Amino acid sequence: MTLLEQQRRGAASAAPRPAPPAARRRRRASLTPYLFLLPGVLLFGLFILYPIVQAAQMSFYDWNILRGSASEFIGLDNYARALQDDRFWLSLSNSGVYMLFTVPPQIVLGLAVAMLLRSKAPAQPLFRVLFYLPVVTSWVVVSLLFKYLFADEGLINYTLSEILHLGDGQTSWLSGRWTAMIAICALGVWKGVGWSMMIFLAALQGVPQSLEEAARVDGAGWWQRFRAVTLPAIWPAMAFVIVMLVIGGFNVFISVLLMTGGGPGGQTEVLLTYMYNQAFSELDFGYGSALAVILAVIVFTASLTQLRLFRERDGGSA
Repeated sequence: MTLLEQQRRGAASAAPRPAPPAARRRRRASLTPYLFLLPGVLLFGLFILYPIVQAAQMSFYDWNILRGSASEFIGLDNYARALQDDRFWLSLSNSGVYMLFTVPPQIVLGLAVAMLLRSKAPAQPLFRVLFYLPVVTSWVVVSLLFKYLFADEGLINYTLSEILHLGDGQTSWLSGRWTAMIAICALGVWKGVGWSMMIFLAALQGVPQSLEEAARVDGAGWWQRFRAVTLPAIWPAMAFVIVMLVIGGFNVFISVLLMTGGGPGGQTEVLLTYMYNQAFSELDFGYGSALAVILAVIVFTASLTQLRLFRERDGGSA
């Protein structure tokens, strides 16, 4: 090889490499978002998807937790047992009662508070914090607080008898099904109003002021403006709040467990506390897993039904 040829080869090797083809650049750009999503997907699969699949598998077995012991496959027997279990139907009805008496008040009160705090005022940030404070407070703390308030010699009985003179103050709130459900529902409403308020406040910021001014000029009253302008503008947020509150209503657990423990005699048990007791107190993990699957199906069906209804109502924007 001559000296000239060596110089040419060296110059060729030192020349910059051509840029990758456009297709390769597009392929790299399309893969970049998935690299950012990969950690979240892995965590979701490990801590959410895998337990769901495992629970679904366990629901078909008479699951034995002892190491080395075989679990007997029993098919749909756990589900058939649930359908014939009076305590399951009682816990399901209690979950329905909780949802019925907590979801509407949280929506109405949350929207009312949001409307009141919508106007700019010097004390507005303070009131927002005060109304939102129960949301960030621990469920354990507030459950124990309400258990004390509704105790036989608690503040509620004292207020009713000594201050308002509405009874003898001997009501045993947590010893009966319906009185205990009143206490549990009161806690759910008190703790959830602030969350609804913040969602509605964010939605109200997007209501066009020009439409409200035009309706006011046309002589529309407060209720007419709310019904014709405000409510349609915040309807997607309303749909979101309803769906999330319904899901939360079916998932009530800590307040029932700490305030009544499902008592007296299982009269205040909800689906999650009944499932918890079957799995971790009775060590019947197969039946507890079947109850968990049934609850998941109920929540999924209810959420999907609501989303379809809202989507049909507003033409698909919800």
